[in-house]
Amino acid sequence: MKICCIGAGYVGGPTMAVIALKCPDIEVAVVDISVPRITAWNSDQLPIYEPGLEDVVKQCRGKNLFFSTDVEKHVHEADIVFVSVNTPTKTRGLGAGKAADLTYWESAARMIADVSKSDKIVVEKSTVPVKTAEAIEKILTHNSKGIKFQILSNPEFLAEGTAIQDLFNPDRVLIGGRETLEGNKAVQALKAVYAHWVPEERILTTNLWSAELSKLAANAFLAQRISSVNAMSSLCEATGADVTQVSYAVGKDTRIGPKFLNASVGFGGSCFQKDILNLVYICECNGLPEVAEYWKQVIKINDYQKNRFVNRVVSSMFNTVSNKKIAILGFAFKKDTGDTRETPAIDVCKGLLGDKARLSIYDPQVTEDQVQRDLSMKKFDWDHPLHLQPMSPATVKQVSCVWDAYEATKGAHGICILTEWDEFKQLDFKRIYDNMQKPAFVFDGRNIMNVEQLREIGFIVYSIGKPLDAWLKDMPAVA
Repeated sequence: MKICCIGAGYVGGPTMAVIALKCPDIEVAVVDISVPRITAWNSDQLPIYEPGLEDVVKQCRGKNLFFSTDVEKHVHEADIVFVSVNTPTKTRGLGAGKAADLTYWESAARMIADVSKSDKIVVEKSTVPVKTAEAIEKILTHNSKGIKFQILSNPEFLAEGTAIQDLFNPDRVLIGGRETLEGNKAVQALKAVYAHWVPEERILTTNLWSAELSKLAANAFLAQRISSVNAMSSLCEATGADVTQVSYAVGKDTRIGPKFLNASVGFGGSCFQKDILNLVYICECNGLPEVAEYWKQVIKINDYQKNRFVNRVVSSMFNTVSNKKIAILGFAFKKDTGDTRETPAIDVCKGLLGDKARLSIYDPQVTEDQVQRDLSMKKFDWDHPLHLQPMSPATVKQVSCVWDAYEATKGAHGICILTEWDEFKQLDFKRIYDNMQKPAFVFDGRNIMNVEQLREIGFIVYSIGKPLDAWLKDMPAVA
């Protein structure tokens, strides 16, 4: 059997690498039109950072795992074609700011129809709006020249930072297909691939629409939990409660559970906001404005949390950060990944730059080029392929990136911790304090620091959802 995956990004690369590792009898090709991306996959410096990924790729690359720009050749040869292309949010036209842009999906489908000389199973791997499969099916059948295509939905449920573990040991694998004889056969063929290593009871099969909607629903529910605890964090600050104690108590209820209940500066990543906007759009299109409004609120609370954090920073520092050096520790949206898509750090940094702050940024996995690109790009542009993004984004002059937390904090007035990297907990904060302007501030956007220890050193500390420092009570955040 031959498998081809169109799209060598965060989903396609790791997923195909694990399939190749677990199914040595299957030849797996990952194809992409981006030459730099494929070159990186074939090098020692992979284009994405994910713990464990490098080992998997090195074990299979050149044996039964291949990375290539020859898209048409590999699609032509494949029995199963996974499509894992970008589905950005539309920035103009019908549904702008909410609906998914299916341009890349459509061109992939037309290309598959053009080059296919044998029957194929086409698998939706990227997150797509409900009913995409139907649209893809129409394109393929109207251009099929007698070749039969079966469309399956096989959404990914990977968490960045633990993607390889999630692939090795998934909670569930979801496969949706047409409830016809041919549809069931296609579902069984894909199921047989995963059955090489996933227990059968964890491979769920549904109809196409259920599989597509399950992905959006799962991300919406997870994001909703974060927004719920973040909404509570503002109430905790107002009343003197401690959000970590509240969320711990709530999470002990087995019906609720402890995951995704950490208060923070907000959620990020490539999927949560995009999928909820998509859900909102689908609800509106289906005449369900109340349901759309409900899910919109999850994003509103997330934006509110980021704004609240910026307001707290500015108001604590005598209501201005103009020309003050602020150290930003962490730019990725979560630890153990270099991914910055929709990271709360972008909005926090833009908010501080709006008040003329000077930023010194340190993140162990994010390059200066990526930071500058993120801070100068328009919303939603990040999700288009690199070659369609602005070539050389304007440099934000008040921003410098350094490769050391001590360098970032030297001479700074305040520190904002925006990613929960483990190394930040091990820093010598006495040394950092001695080299900062006084009063020295720490704004912990991830609740990872020992607040009491920092206060003993001399810092004025703001930690989301924790009882406020006396200093902060005197300088309330203004909306």
